Amino acid sequence: MSSSNDQNSNVQNSSDLQPGFSSIPARDTIAPWFQGARRARLAGAHGLKKTIFEEISDLARQHDAVNLGQGFPDDDAPQELVDIAQQMLARGHHQYAPAAGTKDLRDAIAEHHQEWYRFTVDPDTQVVVTSGATEAIAAAVLAFVRPGDNIVTFEPFYDAYAAITGFARVELRTVPLVFDEATGSFQPDCEALAEAVDDKTRFIIVNDPHNPTGSVFSLESRKAIVKAAVGASALILVDEVYEHLVYDGDFLPFSHTPGAWERTISVSSSGKTFSLTGWKVGWATGPAQLIDAVRTVKQYLTFSSGPMFQPAIAHGLRMPREFFTERAEDMGRKAELLISALEDSGAKVIRPRGGYFVLADMSPFGIEDATQLAQVLPEKAGFAAIPVSAFTTPEFEGRYASYLRFAACKSYATVEEGANRIRASLADVAREVARGGAEA
Repeated sequence: MSSSNDQNSNVQNSSDLQPGFSSIPARDTIAPWFQGARRARLAGAHGLKKTIFEEISDLARQHDAVNLGQGFPDDDAPQELVDIAQQMLARGHHQYAPAAGTKDLRDAIAEHHQEWYRFTVDPDTQVVVTSGATEAIAAAVLAFVRPGDNIVTFEPFYDAYAAITGFARVELRTVPLVFDEATGSFQPDCEALAEAVDDKTRFIIVNDPHNPTGSVFSLESRKAIVKAAVGASALILVDEVYEHLVYDGDFLPFSHTPGAWERTISVSSSGKTFSLTGWKVGWATGPAQLIDAVRTVKQYLTFSSGPMFQPAIAHGLRMPREFFTERAEDMGRKAELLISALEDSGAKVIRPRGGYFVLADMSPFGIEDATQLAQVLPEKAGFAAIPVSAFTTPEFEGRYASYLRFAACKSYATVEEGANRIRASLADVAREVARGGAEA
C-alpha cells in the first residue's frame, strides 16, 4: 500500500523545496493547490513542470510524430450530434442550463440505464449532469470527505484522482493492480486492499474499464471491493467513462455488484462514448441522498455547462444499440492494429478488454524505465507514447516503469501509420536507449 498524507509528510516551508520553488511563499507550499500539484507529480526539480501528456504532445508536434500518447480522438464525432449542437446554437441556446442538467438529458440517461442494464434510476433525484466526468469525481470528493479521512484507489490510476485528493487535503492510499494470469488482465491486490481500507476510509475510487491498463475488473475483484467498503462503512466512487468501449462482451456497471448500489456513486461521460471530449458533458448516478450532495457541490463549481450540447447528448444516448456496439468493435480493431505491431517488434503486450489504450512492456528490449524512451521516440521513431509511471506513486512506480501506453482512439489512418512506424523503429530505438546511446 502506498500512502500520501500531505498534512504529516509534505513540505512545510520553502527552505525544504528544490531551488525552483524558492520563490514560493512558505504558506503556499502547504496550500491545497500545491499539494494537488505534488500528488499529480507536477513538482519537479526546477519548479512546477508540464504534465507528461503536455511534454510528449509537444515533442510529437515538434517532430511531426504520430501522437499515440494523449488520449484524445482525432476521428470524426457522430455528425448528427454535431448537427443538433449547431442547431441549438442557432436557436439561441447560450444561457445557463439547469444546475442538475436539462430534463431531457436526465431522462435520456435514465432511459439508457434501463435499455442497457435493465436498471431503473430516477432522472429527477438519482441523476446529475456535470461538466465532464472529472467534475463529477471532484464534486463527490468535496461533498463527502472530512478532515482525517483517507481515500483508497488502485494504481496505476488516472492522474486527476491524485490531484483532487490533494486539493481536498485528504490522505490518498493506493493499492497496486497485479497481472492475473487467469483473466489475462490487471486486477486489484485484494490482500493489499483489505490492509489499506480502515474506518477512516471515506471513498474507494474504482476505474472500470480501467485507464491505463484496459482491464475490466472481475466479479471476484468487485466483490472484494464491496466487502472492504461495507466493512469500513465507506462509499464507492466508480469512474465508468469507458462503459461502452468494452471490445468483446457486455459491460456490467459496478453498482450491480451485490451490496454496491446503496453506497456507490457512478460516473460516466459523453466524451469517450461519442469521441466528444471537448464538449465536457458528464453525469453521476446513484442513490438520491448521495446525488443530492454531489449536486449541491457541483452547482458552486460550474453551476452548469453546455446548454447547446446537452440536447445532442440526449439524442446520442437514445441511438440504437448497434451504434454503441459498432463503436466498441471499431475501437477493438484499432487496438489490434497496435497490438500486432508491438508484438511484431518484440514488446510484451497486455491485451486490453476495453477503453482507449494498449499497454506494452519494453523490458524485452532491456528497458527498465520507459520514461526516457518515451522522450526520444517522437524524434527517433516518429511516434509518441506515454510512460505508465506517469500514473503511479513513487512507491509503486518500479512495478510499471518499463511499460508504455499507446492510444488507439485515433482515426484508422493515424493508427495504421503509427503501427507502421512502431514496426520500423521501436525495437532499434528501444535497444539504443537501453544501451545508453540515445538522449532526449
